[in-house]
Amino acid sequence: MARPKCCRRIAWELDCRIFKPCGVRISSLEEVVLSMDEFEAIRLADLERLYHEQAAEKMGISRQTFGRILEAARSKVAKVLAGGLALRIEGGVDKEMDQESFFPG
Repeated sequence: MARPKCCRRIAWELDCRIFKPCGVRISSLEEVVLSMDEFEAIRLADLERLYHEQAAEKMGISRQTFGRILEAARSKVAKVLAGGLALRIEGGVDKEMDQESFFPG
């Protein structure tokens, strides 16, 4: 039996949750779904440039779990970019944090 997922903190609210190639109807594209925790892992590692240990702490998960989530997320993004697919960001959120409570100080 698999272990239940622990609560993961997400500190980013998206205005746009679907990305697709320009000029192609979404109905004609294959979609790849990126969960909110995968999106948050990419944001913390690649945009905020945090070390895995720091990012994992912010998400409330272990460094090893963070690494697995990040690897899966990067693989999905690469598949979308290389294949001209649509990317949908959804689900995977147990607890969303506002910016003030997530980034203290």
